[in-house]
Amino acid sequence: MTGYYDSHDSAPADDAEQPTTEHGMSRRQLMRHAGWFGGAVVLTVASGEVISRIADSRETNSMAAVGATAPANGSLRFVQVSDSHIGFQGPANTDVVGSFTEAINQVNSLGFRPDFVMHSGDLTHLSTAGQFDQVKQMLTGMQTDRVFTVPGEHDSIGDAGRAYRKTFGMGTLGDGWYSFDTHGVHFIALVNTLSLEKLGHLGNDQIDFVRRDIAGLSSDTPIVVFSHIPLFAMYPKWGWSTDDALKVIALLRRFSSVTCLNGHVHQLFTKTDGNITFHSATTTAYPLPKPGHGPAPTPQVVPARQLKDALGIRTVGYRQGDRELAVKDQRLA
Repeated sequence: MTGYYDSHDSAPADDAEQPTTEHGMSRRQLMRHAGWFGGAVVLTVASGEVISRIADSRETNSMAAVGATAPANGSLRFVQVSDSHIGFQGPANTDVVGSFTEAINQVNSLGFRPDFVMHSGDLTHLSTAGQFDQVKQMLTGMQTDRVFTVPGEHDSIGDAGRAYRKTFGMGTLGDGWYSFDTHGVHFIALVNTLSLEKLGHLGNDQIDFVRRDIAGLSSDTPIVVFSHIPLFAMYPKWGWSTDDALKVIALLRRFSSVTCLNGHVHQLFTKTDGNITFHSATTTAYPLPKPGHGPAPTPQVVPARQLKDALGIRTVGYRQGDRELAVKDQRLA
């Protein structure tokens, strides 16, 4: 079952000598990977092996050129945007509506029409009805047929996500989770921003949903998982992890290619754990500090001319049969 709305008429439809983290990432490695802030990250999946690296400028330009061509039969291209925080007011970004508008314009200027756009949470800052209505109307400006969403914790303030589900949750299950298939890829959208005890949390009902959802899938099926909070221990001290995610990860181990895409941390970060690769996305609103830089993940004020370097969108491409998945992160600047 899926939950999405047409981006034009908004009609809902179904369809690792330093301490290591729990996944073996040292603090030095973590800081190095977190330094990929704002760069293009290329992910290649071949014969079940996931390889992630930074693209150089020539390759990035080449990717952009390829992206401007018509897609081959069976190819999939989609866009991830995240953390628009419509309603935020502060010196870190005095015009989040303007920067989200620029992100939408960038999507519309990619040179191809994405098969869909996924907003990976914190659509709003205070989850008011007016903010939900505003971001929904803005998303109708995306030149794509379908827009999917998952909620962030800022979308669930004071009402356990009811206003979010009323606006974006038609056709979803439980607290807003769902799955769908397209171009030979199985997508799972999870909600880990409710029942927070500092860390993200999925809960038994949602874990059971994943178990049932993937039970009949071949292990060769590429899997893409969306969530707001990371499904790996990026920096638990700040809540950048999900306390019961390992239960879902265990269910996904049998698949040869699994990609998990999240928001929440407002910066680029990638980690590979066997057959599973995790990518954190940047934001369209304001930067947060790198893990451990400062006492808390509070909005960072940067010189105005540098703000767009910290903001951006993500495009993902996959060609059915080739088993290649490319992730490209682009700045708004």
